[in-house]
Amino acid sequence: MEDRLSKRIKLTPSILKKIAFIDEFKGRWRGTAEMSPKILDRLRASVIITSTGSSTRIEGSALSDEEVARLLRGLKSKPPVGRDEEEVAGYADLLGRIFDHYSDLSLSESRILQFHEILLHYAKKDALHKGAYKTTDNVVVMRGEKGEEIVLFRPTPPYLVKKEMDDSIAWFDDAHDQHPLLAIANFIFEFLVIHPFHDGNGRLSRALTNLFLLRAGYGYTPSVSLDEIIEERKTDYYLALRQTQKHHKTDNEDITPWTEFLLDALLEQSMRAEKLLGEKHPEMLLSSKQLAVFELFAGGEELSVREIYDRLDGAIAVPTIKKTLLRLMSHLLIMRLGQGRATRYRKI
Repeated sequence: MEDRLSKRIKLTPSILKKIAFIDEFKGRWRGTAEMSPKILDRLRASVIITSTGSSTRIEGSALSDEEVARLLRGLKSKPPVGRDEEEVAGYADLLGRIFDHYSDLSLSESRILQFHEILLHYAKKDALHKGAYKTTDNVVVMRGEKGEEIVLFRPTPPYLVKKEMDDSIAWFDDAHDQHPLLAIANFIFEFLVIHPFHDGNGRLSRALTNLFLLRAGYGYTPSVSLDEIIEERKTDYYLALRQTQKHHKTDNEDITPWTEFLLDALLEQSMRAEKLLGEKHPEMLLSSKQLAVFELFAGGEELSVREIYDRLDGAIAVPTIKKTLLRLMSHLLIMRLGQGRATRYRKI
């Protein structure tokens, strides 16, 4: 199997060019040296919220980033209720641990099982199988436009899961002749096609991707949400998986479509991180839409979401305004006043 995994990696000019660009930026990332630790902490907190919202929504959750933030703020006093909240609490916990302790988190079977237990820690329905490989067959499905289930792939049967996972982990540990980004793409794809758990495979694959990037020296990972970029490209994500899965375990096995997708997402992440370099003021970290919302508070007014929408003549949708307000709060630029329908915001 290890020979099969290596042979399916193709070094196309497009792939090499993308890796070169990402690694050039990696060498220029000086965030920890030049950016305020306070700003880095804000970015990390914001990314945990954004990544948690995005990663769980990819799998069907309905919680917005604002709802995720509210849930996480009150988690110590109020346990999560319902499937969506349970998944959000578990992913946020796992991602926070990865951001804080990645240097001590090497890959092993026991580590993956531990991560799965953390991911599903709050999920009552998964109590019997969290932290353990699947014992029955499962299929990979996606939701169509009308809510119907579409079968994408039939993964590895349960009796082969441990062997194939052991082989994949051994390959990854010994992939010293592969570029780290190619090794990550290859392992994550194999993890997804094995689909070793009853539930949580997609979320765990994205958490592992964050871990592997940090361990490979891509230090801006906690400052820009890769999960958010993947959610924005969700259709391409599934398409790349389907194109690659078609040839899985055949003589024509080739992971190029999946590798191209992941590298494109990492390119976007590096370009967003590049905007953070050398910035001295938090407002300089905002996008044009976020800045347009922030500028409404310049006079010290207290504004509701509806008032912001009206002042912008509907140019920015309400869900985007709510997401923007969350970002502004994470940068300590504005504060929330009140709760529920009476909620208003003002500049700090």
